[in-house]
Amino acid sequence: MKTRMLGRGGLAVSEIGFGCMGLSSGYGPPTEKSAAIELIRAAVDRGVTLFDTAEIYGPFTNEELVGEALAPMRDRVVIATKFGFAATNPQARDQLNSRPENIRAVADASLRRLRTDVIDLFYQHRVDTQVPIEDVAGTVRDLIAEGKVRHFGLSEAGVATIRRAHAVQPVAALQSEYSLWWREPEQETLPVLEELGIGFVPFSPLGRGFLTGAIDASTTFAPDDFRNKVPRFTEQSRQANQALVDRLGDIAQRKGATRAQVALAWLLARRPWIVPIPGTTKRHRLEENLGAASIELDAADLAEIATVLATFPVHGARYPEELQKRVGR
Repeated sequence: MKTRMLGRGGLAVSEIGFGCMGLSSGYGPPTEKSAAIELIRAAVDRGVTLFDTAEIYGPFTNEELVGEALAPMRDRVVIATKFGFAATNPQARDQLNSRPENIRAVADASLRRLRTDVIDLFYQHRVDTQVPIEDVAGTVRDLIAEGKVRHFGLSEAGVATIRRAHAVQPVAALQSEYSLWWREPEQETLPVLEELGIGFVPFSPLGRGFLTGAIDASTTFAPDDFRNKVPRFTEQSRQANQALVDRLGDIAQRKGATRAQVALAWLLARRPWIVPIPGTTKRHRLEENLGAASIELDAADLAEIATVLATFPVHGARYPEELQKRVGR
């Protein structure tokens, strides 16, 4: 698999990464441990080098899983994890905490769970308006100087915050949602990232599974599946959005590809410094996702996709209101 650069600090990763959250939380019951480890190692064997986790996934269990799975091939991979929640407080885990002392505590705990002596990419998971971003960036800068962290990242941050953080400690990557189903980053974020030389790591590049075509208006989710809370996944929204997926299927059939592969190939074609991190719990889906790297979309394909997107606007908000308030700050 080809590599791409995240930021100007020399962080090279596979052009498609692996989002590990769904192996432990967010989309129903956790994957059985041995199967999850086998899947992560299969991704390494297929050339994936960027693996994304966070302390809050589980909490903690996803980092432990990733650490165990990647320990035998640690020198071949880039591990990204995140700080910024009060994860150690069972009564307040959904609260933000990017105070310097918490960032340091999270770094030390994550290093232990990940079975490593350095975190390759350390993201602030969500912007904490109670802590100046300069203090956050300065703390990560100190952790880099101490050899505990290699690169600094932000997640779901707005452009003003990105600029302020980058002035203190260069930001290697921004992680935010971006896909055929959510194109808001094109308005302000992508131009600023290009200007500053910051890589972009889209999460949910397959629209939380909807762009694969495997989900329709009649699909039901496990009780603890995050999508039950997402306005875009109401039965009415899924029915309204089906036309976009159907047209994506027409393009995929012509290309000899799947919908998921076209959606990922579209992201890869947007900028040479975009690295999507689709997640999955199934080996055949892993193979399918990685196959997107060999799908070439020409100018006519991209123009057709643009026409489809303009013709079929997406229905439904991507987050419930309380979570939407935490993004773009």
